[in-house]
Parts: sequence; structure tokens; C-alpha cells
Amino acid sequence: MPMINEAIETLYNGVAGVQEIDTVMKLGMAHPMGPLQLADFIGLDVCLSILEVMYDGFKNPKYAPCPLLVNMVMAGKKGVKSGEGFYDYSESKKAEKVSSSFA
Repeated sequence: MPMINEAIETLYNGVAGVQEIDTVMKLGMAHPMGPLQLADFIGLDVCLSILEVMYDGFKNPKYAPCPLLVNMVMAGKKGVKSGEGFYDYSESKKAEKVSSSFA
């Protein structure tokens, strides 16, 4: 979850886009999917809940959920199960990039 949260922070702060973040982890770390796509498959609401428990338990700001994640869940964007997260799953099962303007 910390890696996923950092990836969301990277997007939130405008350092890189969804595709770039996921591609770096796939090519650079040999992960089968990037952290943002993984978050979509886990469920953004589940990721948020886990991070909230971690933050409440450790009281460490590094585990505080990124505001972008909170806003997306509040907007009903929960990933694959809702049809939209960091990628669009509504038309086909293959992930397609959603606009990078989440903030």
C-alpha cells in the first residue's frame, strides 16, 4: 500500500501521468502491472481503507491516504468494480487511460 500511495502522490503532484508511472514500474522493476493499475484491480476503496488503518495504527504521515485517492473514492471511482479508476474499464475489459486531470 505505501508504494501505491506514493504512486498516487506522484500523479497528484503532477510529476508524471498514469501511463508513465505504471510503465516505469513495469519496465524498471519488472512488475507485471503498474501500481495504479494494481490499485484499480484491488479496488480504490479497499486501498483507501487499508491506508486509513495503517495511518491510524502507526500515526505516521507517510501512510496518510493521498487526497487524490480520497476524492476518487468519494466520487465513486473505485477501479475495475465501478468501471472507472485510474483507467477506464467501462467499454471493454482492457484498461484504457482516463484523463490525467484528477485533482
